[in-house]
Amino acid sequence: CSAALPPIVAHGSAALQRRVVPPVLAGEKIAALCITEPGGGSDVAALKTSAVRDGDHYVVSGEKTFITSGMRADFLTVAVRTDPANKGAGGISLLVIDGDTPGLARSELKKMGWWCSDTAHLRFDRCRVPVANLVGAEGEGFKAIMHNFNGERLTMAAMACSYGQACTEEALAWARERKTFGEPLAQRQVIRHKLVDMAARVEAARALVYDLAYREQHGLGARTDLVARTCLAKVLATQAMQFCADQAVQIMGGMGFMRGTKSERLYREAKVMMIGGGSEEIMKDLAARQFGV
Repeated sequence: CSAALPPIVAHGSAALQRRVVPPVLAGEKIAALCITEPGGGSDVAALKTSAVRDGDHYVVSGEKTFITSGMRADFLTVAVRTDPANKGAGGISLLVIDGDTPGLARSELKKMGWWCSDTAHLRFDRCRVPVANLVGAEGEGFKAIMHNFNGERLTMAAMACSYGQACTEEALAWARERKTFGEPLAQRQVIRHKLVDMAARVEAARALVYDLAYREQHGLGARTDLVARTCLAKVLATQAMQFCADQAVQIMGGMGFMRGTKSERLYREAKVMMIGGGSEEIMKDLAARQFGV
């Protein structure tokens, strides 16, 4: 999982990096990021999964849910509370938990889309995890998680632009081929306007994403500004994807409702893009705070 490795690369020990990163990048192993719990997702500071120090191990107990690749993952990058006295962000740490750790139970979750990867509910029942698996310093996990979210959100925004483009291209190809009352659909003004609206939304979102990527690469702007722009990019791009998927299915009619078309699949996957990595509502609220509203 692309979201599970960056914290290890940025904050993990050299030994932990050597053990985890190469096999995951080589495709030999799978890593999963485990943040969301049954009681909440975006409110990371309130997580309850505990990790109690016991000699050279932590004893981990708790649950995680909606975990991408959770059924297959060989390595789990898990957000835990290492300081029970600190109920906020300061008590959170990151641990890498091996997939074969005794006490770890996994249950598969059936979902609307994203069928190419499994999603799981995880239970940790007094799992003993070596202290050497701590990612960064104890109590510094919240900062690493927040920084990681920014990269994940930018990636999802870029993905959404491409998905919107895929829907637009498929709808355009269908409109050129499909005939109604002796004329291609593409000759109907109402269809032409739909296609233009789709292209405009994708291009607007892509421009924002490219501008943000350039600013991140060259260190332009204050961190608060970049965080706000990341939120805006994810919202605008995923909204464009949702719009394009909906319009593509509408343009394709009955064929758009059939399995095997790109637009049918992306129609089912649009919602998770608007929720995963931080919901649209959370993104707007976070952006507003960065703007000082």
